[in-house]
Amino acid sequence: MLQRLIFAAIILLPLPLKSQIYKDPKAPVEARVQDLLSKMTPEEKFWQLFMIPGDLSIGKEKLTQGVFGFQVAAEGKTKEATQQLLNYSPGARAGESARIINEIQKFFVEESRLGIPIIPFDEGLHGLVRSGATAFPQSIGLAATFDTVIMRDVSRAIALEMKSRGIRQILSPVINMATDVRWGRVEETYGEDPFLASEMVVAYVSEFEKSGVITTPKHLLANVGDGGRDSYPIHLNERYLREIHLPPFDAAFNRGGTLSVMTSYNSLDGQPCSANNWLLNTWLKEEQKFRGFVISDANAVGGANVLHMTTKEYWESGADAINNGLDVIFQTSYDHYPLFIPAFLNGSIPQKTIDEAVARVLRAKFNLGLFDNPYVDPAVAEAVNGSEDHRKVALMAALKSIVLLKNENNLLPIGGNVRRIAVIGPDADEARLGGYSGPGVRKTSILEGIRGSGGEGERATRPEVVYAKGCGREEVNYLTVPGDYLLHMENGKLVPGLKGEYFNNITFEGAPVISRIDKQVQFQWTLFGPDQEKTGNHFYSVRWTGKLKAPVSGTFKLGVDGNDGYRLVIDGKTLIDNSIRRTRRTTTVDFNFEKDRLYDILIEYAEPIGNAWFSLIWNYGVKNTDKDLSDAITLAAQSDLIVVVAGIEEGEFRDRALLGLPGRQEELILKAAATGKPVVVVLVGGSAITMNNWIDQVDGVLYVWYPGEAGGEAVAKVLYGDYNPAGRLPVTFPVHESQLPLVYNHKPTGRGDDYVNLTGQPLFPFGFGLSYTQFRYSDISIDKPGIKSGETAQVSFTLTNIGKRDGDEVVQLYLRDEYASVARPVSELKGFQRVYIRAGESKRITFEITPDMLMMLDKNLKEVIEPGDFRIMIGSSSQDIRVKAKLNLSAL
Repeated sequence: MLQRLIFAAIILLPLPLKSQIYKDPKAPVEARVQDLLSKMTPEEKFWQLFMIPGDLSIGKEKLTQGVFGFQVAAEGKTKEATQQLLNYSPGARAGESARIINEIQKFFVEESRLGIPIIPFDEGLHGLVRSGATAFPQSIGLAATFDTVIMRDVSRAIALEMKSRGIRQILSPVINMATDVRWGRVEETYGEDPFLASEMVVAYVSEFEKSGVITTPKHLLANVGDGGRDSYPIHLNERYLREIHLPPFDAAFNRGGTLSVMTSYNSLDGQPCSANNWLLNTWLKEEQKFRGFVISDANAVGGANVLHMTTKEYWESGADAINNGLDVIFQTSYDHYPLFIPAFLNGSIPQKTIDEAVARVLRAKFNLGLFDNPYVDPAVAEAVNGSEDHRKVALMAALKSIVLLKNENNLLPIGGNVRRIAVIGPDADEARLGGYSGPGVRKTSILEGIRGSGGEGERATRPEVVYAKGCGREEVNYLTVPGDYLLHMENGKLVPGLKGEYFNNITFEGAPVISRIDKQVQFQWTLFGPDQEKTGNHFYSVRWTGKLKAPVSGTFKLGVDGNDGYRLVIDGKTLIDNSIRRTRRTTTVDFNFEKDRLYDILIEYAEPIGNAWFSLIWNYGVKNTDKDLSDAITLAAQSDLIVVVAGIEEGEFRDRALLGLPGRQEELILKAAATGKPVVVVLVGGSAITMNNWIDQVDGVLYVWYPGEAGGEAVAKVLYGDYNPAGRLPVTFPVHESQLPLVYNHKPTGRGDDYVNLTGQPLFPFGFGLSYTQFRYSDISIDKPGIKSGETAQVSFTLTNIGKRDGDEVVQLYLRDEYASVARPVSELKGFQRVYIRAGESKRITFEITPDMLMMLDKNLKEVIEPGDFRIMIGSSSQDIRVKAKLNLSAL
C-alpha cells in the first residue's frame, strides 16, 4: 500500500512540457490528442472526466488542473447561482452569457497548466433553457408534426442560439421510447415508434453537429419501467431492446453523427446503466464503433451505491462505471470530486481505460476548435437569440404540431356567426412551455391568441372574447399545517417549530440519534434519511412534540398524509392510531379548534423500509372553488361558443397513475356542455389523456401539446381557420389506464385483444389526426411486385383533396411481414410524408421500399432479410389504412 501511495505521489508531479504538438492547429487531431495526453498528470486526467455546473466563483485556485466542462451559472457570479443551475433558473441574457463563457474559457486557456478549454454545456430540448432564447414546441409536439423539415429548422435555430453564447454541448434530445404513457417524461420524447423517433432524432442532432454543437441523446437505455414509472429497473430481453429501444440511438450515432450520449439512472438486468458492460462496451463502443464520449446522468454514478446497492463506496461506483464503458462522470457540485477521484489514483481503473476515456474528451475539444478559438462575439448572441426569424419558426412548428381529434358537424373552424366566445379553463391564460424550458420570448397564451386574432378571409369583425378560469389543474383538499402554528418551549418561551427526536429503530427505544427543531412537518425521505451520517440512507422513526394552535375558531379536518405507521395525539388524546403498515394514505379527523388556544401535540411516525412520505395536514385555508366554477359556467352560457382550455400535470419524476384531466376540469367541461352551447376542448400537455367521461358531450377537441412561445397565436389560427391542422398523434391514446401499456406495433397475440368488460382498441390510434378537408387515396401501384434481396421497389398512389379547403395530409406507410421465422409486429411504420394539396388537386405520392425497411432480427438476433410476402399499407393513421399492395421478396 505504501509503495502504491509513493508511486501515486510521484506521478502526480507535473511533467515538463517539451513538445507543443497539441497547440499546433495544423497538426492532425489524433497527434494533438496523444501529445497532450502524454503531458497530463492523473489528476488532470480525472478532471477531464468530471463535468459539473459551475463557473469561476468556485475559486480559480481550485481549477488550475482543468475540468471537462461547466454548465455555466445563471449570473456567473455567485455560488448560489451555481447551485441553482440544475433547476434551470433563467439567468443572464444572451450577450452576458457569452461574455461570462468567454471569461471562463480565457482562464482555462491562459491560466491552467496545460491550457485545456472547457466544453460549456446546457439543456436545449426544445430551446435553450435560458433568458432570451426562443422557446419552441415541446419535443412530443415536434414529433406530432411528422415533418423532419420543420424539425431541422427548429434544430438549426436552437444550435445557432446556443453556439452564439459559447455553449458547445447540448444535453438533448430525449429519444427513449414512450412505451407507457403514464411516464411523466413522455412530453420530452418523440413518441412510441422507433422509426418516427429515428427520423426525428436524425433531423435534430445532425443540424447541431454540423454547426459545431455536440448533441447528447439520452437516456441510454430505457428510462421508463414497469407501471410507466421513471427510472424503474428494466429487465427486457435483447430482442426487444434491439427492435424497439436501440434503433433511435443507432440512428443518432450512424446517421446523425452525434458525438456524445447520456446513460440513464435505472438498471438493466441488474447492472446500473452507467456501469453496464454489455450496453456501453459491447453494444455501443464495439458494435456501433461509437467514437464520441459517454456521460452519466447527473449524480447517476453514485446511484450505484445509494440506489442500486451494487457498490459500497462512491469511488468504487466510479471505478465500476469507467471500467464498464462510461467516460465522463456528471455530478452536480465541484465538492463531489473527493468521492470519485481515489479510483483514478489507486489503480482501480487501468491506465489504458482512463487514457481512452480522456482521449475521447480531448478529441471532441480539438474537433470543436476550442483549443484554437474558444471565444464568441456577445453582440452576435444578442442578435440571434430570440430573433424574429426564430419566432417565425416557432410559430410554424406550433401550427404543424396541433392535432384535431374531433370536429363534430364541422364546428371548426369558427364561423363568422360567432360573435361571443367564452374561454374558460386553467391553461387558457398560462402559456405553459413544458419541461426543460426557458422563459421564452414574448410568449403568447391561448387566451391572448384568441383575443388578438379574429381570423382572416370571410371574417369581417373580431368576436368578443370573455374569460374565466373556472378551476385549477389540481384540486387541493388539504394544506400542510404552516410553521406559524407549530410551537415549542425553549428557555421558557414559545418559539416556532416542533421538537423532533429521531431514532435508529421503529420502537422509539433508547436515546434519539438526532434531536432538532423542525419548522414544519412535511418530509419526503426517498433517497436518504434525515441525516445521512447518523441514520445512513434509511429513515426509521421520529417523535415530534410541541404545541399546535389555530388562527380561527372552528371545526377543521386535521390529520396526516403519508405512509402508514403513525399516531397523532392532541392534549393526550389519540386522534389517529394508524399502526398497521400497508400503504400511503390520507387520514383525517374533525377537530374543534379555539382561536389561539395552545394544544399539546405529539406525532409518532415509523417507517422501517424507506421511501418515507409524511405531512401534518388540515383543511384550513383550502379555497372553495365552487364559485369560480359557477361563474365560469354562467359566463359560458351567455356566449355563442365555449372554448375550454384544459391541461395535465406531468414531468420528470411526476409519473401519472391516472390519465384523466386532473382537478375539476372534467366537471368544468361537462357543465359547459350542459349549457347547450357548442363546446371545443383545447388540451395542453405532453402525453395521452383519457376522455371517456366527456368526449361524447363536446363538439370539438384539439390537442396543442406545449406549443412554445408562439403557441397562443398558433392555436388561434387553427381555431379561426387561418391554418388547416394536420398534426398526428405520436403516441397511442388508451380508452382507460387498465389497457396500458398499449402501442400499435405489438406482436400478434395468442388469442385476441379485448377484455370481458372493455375493448382492447385505443381511444385514438398512433398516427391519428383530422383535417378541415378530406382526402381520397386511390390507384395504388407498385413498379416491381417481386424483387430480389438487395433490390428496391417503388409504390405509388394518387392523393386527392376532395374537400373545399387547402391543407396538409400526413401520408403514412406501414409494412407487415406476412410470414417470418420469428413473430413480427402486426404493423410497422416505415415511411411518412407531409403533403400540401390545394382543394380539388391530386398528387401522385411515391415511397421507395428499401432493403432496410424489410430487415429483421432472426432467431439468433442477426440482421437478415427473409424472402416472402410483405403487406404494404398506406393511410392516414395506423388504423386508417386506405390502400394496400403486396410485395414479394425472393431469394437471390
